[in-house]
Amino acid sequence: MASFVPTSEETLEDQRLYTRARLVEVACLDCLATVGVKKNSEHHTSIQWTDRALGDCQEFARMSAEPGGRPVYAACPRLAASIEAAVRDGAVPIGAEDGY
Repeated sequence: MASFVPTSEETLEDQRLYTRARLVEVACLDCLATVGVKKNSEHHTSIQWTDRALGDCQEFARMSAEPGGRPVYAACPRLAASIEAAVRDGAVPIGAEDGY
């Protein structure tokens, strides 16, 4: 359950800007899980997973089946490679705009 639920229009717009502004859909070249991606710099990548993408990711399913389950911080290397390819192809722009 969320500890804070925004109610004002300004707060809702701020929430949208911080979590969804400039997200580009990128599909994993292996399992086709689709996530939202934003790169504010060469070293910063934001990835927004949906429940569907989490369910589609075969690497996460494999990790989850291991004893102890998938570590929360563990990334999917196949998706990371797909994002890098999208950046190289120019599909994901690099650089924050107006702080987002």
